[in-house]
Amino acid sequence: MDIQETGRRITENVAQVIVGEHALPRIELCLVALLCEGHILIEDVPGIGKTTLAKAIARSMGCSFKRIQFTPDLLPGDVTGIYYFNQKTQQFEFRPGPIMAQVVLADEINRATPRTQSALLEAMQERQVTVDITTTPLPRPFLVLATQNPIELEGTFPLPEAQVDRFLMRIAVGYPSEDDENTLLLRFKEEDPLEKLEPVVHAEDLLTMQQQVKAILVEDSVREYLVRVVRATREHEAVELGVSPRGTLALYKTAQALAALRGRSFVVPDDVKYLAPSVLTHRLIISPQTRLRGRRPEEIVMDVVETVPVPVEK
Repeated sequence: MDIQETGRRITENVAQVIVGEHALPRIELCLVALLCEGHILIEDVPGIGKTTLAKAIARSMGCSFKRIQFTPDLLPGDVTGIYYFNQKTQQFEFRPGPIMAQVVLADEINRATPRTQSALLEAMQERQVTVDITTTPLPRPFLVLATQNPIELEGTFPLPEAQVDRFLMRIAVGYPSEDDENTLLLRFKEEDPLEKLEPVVHAEDLLTMQQQVKAILVEDSVREYLVRVVRATREHEAVELGVSPRGTLALYKTAQALAALRGRSFVVPDDVKYLAPSVLTHRLIISPQTRLRGRRPEEIVMDVVETVPVPVEK
């Protein structure tokens, strides 16, 4: 399959609902995550289209979609499903939870207790859920889009590092421009365009593209550059805990997917530079002194990208 053409069709379809040029890079990053079978953490304020983005992507690919609203009283069984006793058949039967979908929106994930948050760990990493003694595989493709509000702290439970590291990327949607906001009002004036969105590709096609992406060439010098970028985060004076090898692998896979979406059969250093903030930032723990100075992890990653020498053609 032509990955670039398929990606273009999905992007144009989603753009019927998500308005603005600022949203196109976010859609592209979501497609990168899908091609890598990874998950995305969207950290931004309420009301900017996080749920709409997830629904539009699911509909564009003909995938099943479920939304889980995380609250402090949500139990792990509310996510994974439960076994219940059917009095008619006199047997225990499995009632699947909302995690049994191809695209899952975990809304305000940091409002759930750590016990419930951990119910997602096995699903995100192993693509399966275990209830009692029975393990059930999840449908493929499988993508978790989790959201959290960065400005509210009351009634929230910060995600543990082990779970944050399971997300392939962390992105922010951002506010639209004035022109885009006017276009939004006109587009939603009479009806919701999301209701008329039709699939432009099938889930089976996406599985094929996931295999094709693995064949994208990463030349030795580019691979070594990628590794140097990750290792530099561990040696930076402002970093307390650098990016793990899982982050190295994530950057490698996403670079392959981005190259394929942009019509290339090989990865270039610019792919690594472009993806580094989204893939590496949430995997860093900066020192308390750095936080007191007001520096953010995004700035540290950009420092690293600018200081590591880029390979040049001999």
